[in-house]
Amino acid sequence: MITSLRLVNFKNFADETLRIGPFTVIVGANASGKSNIRDAFRFLHGIGRGYTLAEILGGKYGGGGQREWEPIRGAPNEVVRFGQVQFSLEIGFELHGSELHYLIEVGYEPAGFLFLQEKLTSNAETFETFETSLSPYEGRPILLQEREAVYRETIDLLDSMRFLEPSPDRMREPSFPSANILGDSGENLPTVLEGICDNPKRKEILADWLSELTPMDVADFEFPRDPSGRVHLMLCEKNGRKVSAYSASDGTLRFLAMLAVLLGENPAGLYFFEEIDNGIHPVRLNLLMDLIERQTAKSGIQVLTTTHAPTLLTVMNDNTLENTSVVCRLEDTSDAIIRPVAELPNVRKLRQDQGLGRLHESGWMEDALFFTEDYDEAEDGS
Repeated sequence: MITSLRLVNFKNFADETLRIGPFTVIVGANASGKSNIRDAFRFLHGIGRGYTLAEILGGKYGGGGQREWEPIRGAPNEVVRFGQVQFSLEIGFELHGSELHYLIEVGYEPAGFLFLQEKLTSNAETFETFETSLSPYEGRPILLQEREAVYRETIDLLDSMRFLEPSPDRMREPSFPSANILGDSGENLPTVLEGICDNPKRKEILADWLSELTPMDVADFEFPRDPSGRVHLMLCEKNGRKVSAYSASDGTLRFLAMLAVLLGENPAGLYFFEEIDNGIHPVRLNLLMDLIERQTAKSGIQVLTTTHAPTLLTVMNDNTLENTSVVCRLEDTSDAIIRPVAELPNVRKLRQDQGLGRLHESGWMEDALFFTEDYDEAEDGS
């Protein structure tokens, strides 16, 4: 399980650490830096997939010119914090009862980027590799070339990430029978759900949660084939009404995508959702939170999400609160900071009296950060 992510001179973070749990929520105003955290995870995921720096930052194309990897957002030189010449990302994780850290440092020069240093540290030993002779944009991390189990398992951890932005239009499309992995935009939803329904117990859980999360009284699922053999999705209600994916609401399809992630076989280790509340009615968010909190607690799956929804903060449980962080840009600078919400002044009492959602709506979190950060700086100056 991943426990932390440290970002040094990456985009608008000077030196910040995100605390990560089974279910991690990231809040903050627009342009504060929430999506930059997603980019950091994608950079590490690109390493896990075996890509070069050029491919991670600029995109990778497969056969027929199809793009198999989207580039990191923004211009390449904007990956490094303004005025700096290198950045590093360090991820903490648990493996076989030990706490490990993997760090990668990347340099930037006018000709491009190059790997500077890798470090994999465990309780017992440190493996360190310097790679400064590669020409810019060339080569892959040395970690990929090692054969020891600890290296392979670290790569597997980085590879086992998914970045989902469900698109209802893509989820409405039929899928091929062998396509049993949910795409980042929700592609292959019919065949993924069909795989879940092959297990009667999981099918029952799927129907129960969908009935809880939506006004539909779903009793069954059907997966008819068209003449080309592609699989379609039909939702069958108890009154005999059948609703195709083409007629299902956007919110229903987004719920189905999340259920497919949480209930499907062979899940990824970590799922990153941007604005998980998008398109979902606020009165249903408490059920969605309950579902995610239950499944991540018992399944080993990790879910990270950004959100602007005050309701999401109001209904989260105590464990999720401990893994909720606020991202905030400091005044008169483009730099951002990351702070655990649970460590803000009097937050538990204020949560009980007013609710986190109301505090978030009022801008209290950012105000509290400005006050505490200014106070700390004043103390340091004294």
